[in-house]
Amino acid sequence: MKPICSIVIRAYNEEKHIGRLLTGITQQNVQPVQIILVDSGSMDATVAIASRYPVDLVQIRPEDFTFGRSLNLGIQAARADFVVMASAHVYPVYPDWLERLLAPFADEQVGLAYGKQRGAETSHFSEHQVFARWFSDVPVHHQAHPFCNNANAAIRRALWERHPYDETLPALEDLAWARWAQEQGWWVSYAAEAEIIHVHQETWRGVYNRYRREGMAFKRIYPQEHFTLADLMRLWVSNVATDWQAAARQKALRAQWSSVLRFRWMQFWGTYQGYRQSGPLTWNLRQTFYYPHSSQTSPQTARRSVRPIPYGETLDAGAGKDGGL
Repeated sequence: MKPICSIVIRAYNEEKHIGRLLTGITQQNVQPVQIILVDSGSMDATVAIASRYPVDLVQIRPEDFTFGRSLNLGIQAARADFVVMASAHVYPVYPDWLERLLAPFADEQVGLAYGKQRGAETSHFSEHQVFARWFSDVPVHHQAHPFCNNANAAIRRALWERHPYDETLPALEDLAWARWAQEQGWWVSYAAEAEIIHVHQETWRGVYNRYRREGMAFKRIYPQEHFTLADLMRLWVSNVATDWQAAARQKALRAQWSSVLRFRWMQFWGTYQGYRQSGPLTWNLRQTFYYPHSSQTSPQTARRSVRPIPYGETLDAGAGKDGGL
């Protein structure tokens, strides 16, 4: 039977997370689906854990990896008309995640849909603020700008055949693809109820590298744009102030004030350096950008009337069947 959608997961050393994501996929009310794992040389138990699920494995050498390259390889193996992209360190909150993410495609003008993301309990305070700002609770069927995020998104495979992802960008391949789709007359849709938890806790160096590579990519996509030292200081001060206000409202300012300072500095210092260093993606940059240390997962409190996926129960049951995750 042809799958309703193909799910492409990019992974590297994700043994702490991959089982939860794959369990969440098996609990979805949209079935059958094809699961494609694109592994870029994991040295832990990622592949072994994934092999306990109905997964098609695609492998890529670390030296060949970019986000766009791994997606293109995964989508080449896709059999469905709709392709869902998910990072290996995310997991769906509800069993209707796929249903909600694919619903906008009932409109034949929609070429891309993306869903809500929330941080884990161990995420940096400012990371939670970033997610809340980027991913609201209000759906947008016809979005005016190309913002999206391939940690939780879906596209029409037929459009990808016309325009694969840019394999030379160090990041933001999703933004570049969405921009192209909108220029061709396709719509980008935001599905607010297609919610996932994104486990994105990083070292401070990891935060810096993430925003540095995104700065490099943004400058490549929009070469006319600039990010000056004045922009850096203005955004650092304003975002720190906003985060401190949010922390004060949550009675967490004493615990979080220094974390906010460091996160926002690494965010905007990395962005500034990325704008300055935009250029070819060398192997040294690949190693710096794409192979950080993994982080821990954490549960998230449900806010919808739909019962969330009971991960503790399903993971325990799976361990009893196949020897543990």
